[in-house]
Amino acid sequence: MQAEQDEYKSEPEPSTGGIHPLFSSEDGDVVLGSKDRVLFRVHSYTLKTTSGWFRAMYSLPQRGASMADIPAETIYVDEDSATLEGLLRMVCGLPIPRLDSYDVIEPILHAAEKYDMPGPMSIVRALVVTQPLIDEPLRLYAIACRYGWQDEAMMASRYTLTLNLHAPEHRSTLQKLGTEALLNLFQLHHVRRETLRRRLNDPPFVNDAGDTSCSHCGTLVDYHTWRELKYVIVNELSRPPGFSTRRTWSRTKRQR
Repeated sequence: MQAEQDEYKSEPEPSTGGIHPLFSSEDGDVVLGSKDRVLFRVHSYTLKTTSGWFRAMYSLPQRGASMADIPAETIYVDEDSATLEGLLRMVCGLPIPRLDSYDVIEPILHAAEKYDMPGPMSIVRALVVTQPLIDEPLRLYAIACRYGWQDEAMMASRYTLTLNLHAPEHRSTLQKLGTEALLNLFQLHHVRRETLRRRLNDPPFVNDAGDTSCSHCGTLVDYHTWRELKYVIVNELSRPPGFSTRRTWSRTKRQR
């Protein structure tokens, strides 16, 4: 699949307002027009067999003449040429474009859902768990929740544990989540933090239930320092990787 994407680099670029060079066969009986006026000549049979939307459209009563006698009609759609090209490449069995960015795959997924095309959606679903797409787990989680991909959503939610969900750069992605998906994500982060907090109070760790003696020398343990360290450890779970624990620990000691 990656090899097919590499072949895409050498494909000719369509000219704005003309017919796309990969979809210019005279045998095509349907012309799809993108919103930036690029035309794609395809076979209606391909559309009917890969798209529930087009299958329903062509099931409606047609004009009296046979399809062979009807000139290719132009159907203008809402998608731009890049999105329409990626979608048609998948359903027509052509090498697929490079799908290495959520800015590329999200419009394709939206179009595939709109036209009821399970084929392109299954291709994108297989690719989102590979790099570099998996390196953005929050966006993967949002897409997986939107399209009901439970396995991918669970995997992505675990990868988000390295993120600070309260960081400003994640706000736009979080706003795309449904209420249940958003609450589930915050609950996961909360449960991990509280589980660690409780574990740090269990043996062999010292808790604040009363005076505690050292198991080796028998002297009383100063709980104050351990309490501050526990606070820093738990607080670190809400910070992105690379944040300095040493700076946090020093600052906490000064403030308290």
